[in-house]
Amino acid sequence: MRWSNLSAAAENGSIERDPTGAGSIRDGLIGDGSSGDRASLQDRAAPTAPPLPLALPGAAVRTFDTPGFAGMTFYEIQAKSLINRVPGASRVPFEWTINPYRGCSHACAYCLSGDTPILMADGTTRRLADLRPGDAVLGTMGAGSTRRYVPTTVLDHWSTTKAAFRVTLADGTRLVSSGDHRFLTDRGWRHVSPAEAHQPALAVGDLMFGVGHFAEPPKESPDYLGGFLCGLIRGDAGRGDTGGAPARAGDAWVRADGYLEDVPLHEALRWPELPTSGWYRGFLAGAFGAVGRADRLAISFDSADRLFLARVTEALTHLGLPSRTPVRVRGGGTGTVEIDRDLWAALRFRHLTGVDGAPLDASGVGVRAGRGLAVVDIEDLGLTLPLFDISTGTGDFIADGVVSHNCFARHTHSYLDLDTGHDFDSKIVVKVNAGELIRRELAAPRWSGAPIAMGTNVDVYQRAEGRYRLMPEILAALRDHANPFSILTKGTLILRDLPLLTQAAEVTRVGLSFSVGFIDEQVWRAVESGTPSPRRRLDAVRRLTDAGFDVSVLMAPILPGLTDTDESIDETVAAIAASGATSVTPLPLHLRPGAREWYASWLTRTRPDLAPRYRELYGNGSYAPQTYQREISARVRIAARRHGLHRAGPAEARAVTPVPETAPDVREDRQLTLL
Repeated sequence: MRWSNLSAAAENGSIERDPTGAGSIRDGLIGDGSSGDRASLQDRAAPTAPPLPLALPGAAVRTFDTPGFAGMTFYEIQAKSLINRVPGASRVPFEWTINPYRGCSHACAYCLSGDTPILMADGTTRRLADLRPGDAVLGTMGAGSTRRYVPTTVLDHWSTTKAAFRVTLADGTRLVSSGDHRFLTDRGWRHVSPAEAHQPALAVGDLMFGVGHFAEPPKESPDYLGGFLCGLIRGDAGRGDTGGAPARAGDAWVRADGYLEDVPLHEALRWPELPTSGWYRGFLAGAFGAVGRADRLAISFDSADRLFLARVTEALTHLGLPSRTPVRVRGGGTGTVEIDRDLWAALRFRHLTGVDGAPLDASGVGVRAGRGLAVVDIEDLGLTLPLFDISTGTGDFIADGVVSHNCFARHTHSYLDLDTGHDFDSKIVVKVNAGELIRRELAAPRWSGAPIAMGTNVDVYQRAEGRYRLMPEILAALRDHANPFSILTKGTLILRDLPLLTQAAEVTRVGLSFSVGFIDEQVWRAVESGTPSPRRRLDAVRRLTDAGFDVSVLMAPILPGLTDTDESIDETVAAIAASGATSVTPLPLHLRPGAREWYASWLTRTRPDLAPRYRELYGNGSYAPQTYQREISARVRIAARRHGLHRAGPAEARAVTPVPETAPDVREDRQLTLL
């Protein structure tokens, strides 16, 4: 059972409270954050907080008044085990890991009003609140001029409560979202009202990408019903023996049977003198049911009745749908009326008429921006509203006609049987007995002292560690048992534990690694916001190397066309060498779904000329070709030699002193595949 290592009950009750309002319930709960300041802490009981999966009645539920943790809930559990075995199928160069946290206190939230219509893969729409995992929706892939619509699957769906903003576009579209939400614009992905100053903000005048506001579906008024029957019956009568498709007895005729209960047939067959919009909508839906055809984006009507085709053209024109002039009908032949073949027209026809049986295939259609999608107003509603979001295979979806970003990193939280949306943001599982567990497991007779890797799932030096201080206890135990270990992090909070790391290094092998792909500040703010800057990370490397550690640096990611130039590689390698790092491992960018969209937004805004190169390198895959990867490795190797820096392989960068593989598997739990 996946939760078996997290189900031990706490000794105290389910909710703990610090009566002083300033200290911690157990020693070391309060700790310095990465900024080094010591903010005050207030614990509040949360009796209404939902239980953890499988009940876990012993969990202590805690919230902090500290601004950095506003709205977050921490579930302090008495875990059963701490050391996890990595599945054999994983490609990582280590076998055992420690993860004292589940969930991430750095998570972002992207959410919209539940009434927002979302474009389904078949061209219909559905309220965001009504979507469910497994639903097929339309997303996008690519960048700039190569961005295309593609079908994708809803992976998760969740709700939250946040301050609401309203974004109004030139075509009248109104989108209610949180300030964190991102839309794709001609300047890249932009937050509606970002909480952090460095995050790109949406502005009046930005052009959004998409197809424009979705049309309201028709109401089944008497006019609509009459128009539907007229279009269906007259259309079927005009088929004749002209070689068209055989008459259909599908949903349209089933609908007609029901409509005839409210509209007499003789009235339905009359052409109205002044047709209403509702009549035109119904007429086109009925006409399509009789003689319509759908092929990818194309909608066409075939008939031998010239008057009928003229009425079809009239109805399309009234509804603002451009169409080709009907082909002249001669000698009893069939004429055709066809709507313009573009996604906007294809969707508008379906949504305005409410047709049945008109399959849509928008795969590969280009994504475009337009003046009608210009932002004309961004308004803080001054309200806290229930909002919803989904995660999809492409990392985005189409919300009321515009490309909308979702969070792509949440799916891993489902390992805990927790909601992968709001829970991922706000419910962090903390193994508060990590210090006790690690000592017990390291002392077990069956434990052989195998190397342990940390930072493999979530960063052990995330912000929450500044409060809970679990790592000092873990490091002290590893030191006392002389057990080799490695840490991969982007967090400068590791410097807090420098004395313990130094003591451990005196008795065992300690491997330390930082991730620094480039030193360009602009690029960092765009693609790695929320992490310490590359310069701060290199400062931490210098502090650690000055203390005598061999610190390796993963030069990742290297961005094609942007940070893979000779100048960028040389500058970055030089900075890494100057920091005192002992090795550098280059890792070119890989674009998994979701990460692909976030990066592509930055690329579109800054260097759209590189889009053809990315299409060539990545196509629809996640990894650059081996030839490109080998080229990057060679160029980094040359730069490393020039600056007196060793180039390590990926495994070497994370390696610790190996031990004989004779240790039995002492854990039943399995960790997620890491790569």
